[in-house]
Order: sequence, then structure tokens, then C-alpha cells
Amino acid sequence: MASSPSSVSPLPTSPASNDRVDSLPSSPATSDMSDMANGEEEEEESDAEREWKESLQQLELLLTMVVVPYIGKYFGRKCAYWGWAKFMEWNYPVEVVVTSKKTFKAAGAVEAAASL
Repeated sequence: MASSPSSVSPLPTSPASNDRVDSLPSSPATSDMSDMANGEEEEEESDAEREWKESLQQLELLLTMVVVPYIGKYFGRKCAYWGWAKFMEWNYPVEVVVTSKKTFKAAGAVEAAASL
């Protein structure tokens, strides 16, 4: 099928398309400086983000290597002492009494930290 030349017409250029071209920055030097400033800001943001991630990693290491094992050891010993006292009371006619709870807690904390 061949189309006739009268059925195809070129698109008219509108004044709006000319306005878009005119609104572009006139000097490339100003756009380069703004690009450099944006690049420096992005670099500063990435440095701050990198430091934030490093500090989060250090906190995670502190928690996983020191705090969690210490707390687990402390509460594990408390549970073991409680279980042993219940076993002794059940198996033998003795009563296990902690005379000073403050001293008992302090001794548990010291024992938990002894091997760290």
C-alpha cells in the first residue's frame, strides 16, 4: 500500500519546544561547578554513612562477643543454682537458703566475669 504525499504531513514546530531549549543553562561552567558541589556532598554523605555502618558493626561485635555471653553466663549460673537447690530439697531433707541476695548476685556477677 502506498500512501499519498498529501496524507502525511510534517509535525509543526510549536513555540513551547523553543522555550524548553531557551531555558537550558547558557554556560557549561556553571553546571560543572554545581556538579562538583553535588559530588562533594555525595562523597561527604557516603563518608558519614560509611562511619555509621562501621560504628554499627562495632556495636554488633561488642554485643555478640562480650555482652550476650556475659548475660547468658550470669543467668545460666542463676538457673543452675536454682535448679541445684530444688534438686537438693527434693532429694534430701535439706533447705537451701540464700542469706544475702545482694551478696549472692554480686558473687554470681563476679563468677560470670572471671573467665572473660
